[in-house]
Amino acid sequence: MAGLNKKILCFVDEYGTAGEPGFALGCVMVWARECGKVDKAFSDLLPSSVNEVHAVNWKNNSLQGLLGKFSQTDAPGSLLMLNKRADVAAEERPVLYARAMIETVKIGVRRFARSQGIVNTVGNVEVITDANDQNAHPLFDQVIQDARLNDGRFKAVTRVVPLDSAASRVLQLADVVAHTRAWIDNAEFNAKGLSEAYNIEIL
Repeated sequence: MAGLNKKILCFVDEYGTAGEPGFALGCVMVWARECGKVDKAFSDLLPSSVNEVHAVNWKNNSLQGLLGKFSQTDAPGSLLMLNKRADVAAEERPVLYARAMIETVKIGVRRFARSQGIVNTVGNVEVITDANDQNAHPLFDQVIQDARLNDGRFKAVTRVVPLDSAASRVLQLADVVAHTRAWIDNAEFNAKGLSEAYNIEIL
């Protein structure tokens, strides 16, 4: 049984732009103590020449091959990957990004708790997101801080850290997970197919 003091890491990256049709977030959650295993499992599949994975610059068959191989690795059982489309609304982009992330993380926390048999309230979740103009904005910070104090499962989040994705292979994995939304939009996959092929939950 996991205690509240056990840290959970949640990596979030985006597909598209907040406020535009098709915007979605990719989310990767794992126990902090097992994050290194995810990093190694993903890194070991990449050519030595790859410094950083930007899914938008990769061909679909290459990304699909990468995810297929990753799904066969010995990545830890706590690993949860999900992709959630965000609603389009008439609000400023940093606010839309923040609200989309809050809802994605809340769903992730619920599913992570269920998969790990956590019966008590989940706590000590740290969110790492790919730094950009939207999530490094004061409006984004304002919405996040309010949610940390008042918004149900998001109160489990201790902090949200924008990070350059070059510094984290797991954040790059979240970018790939986010990009899988393109395959649904292009009718290459449906939600069931992505789940069965790559263990990615589509919301």
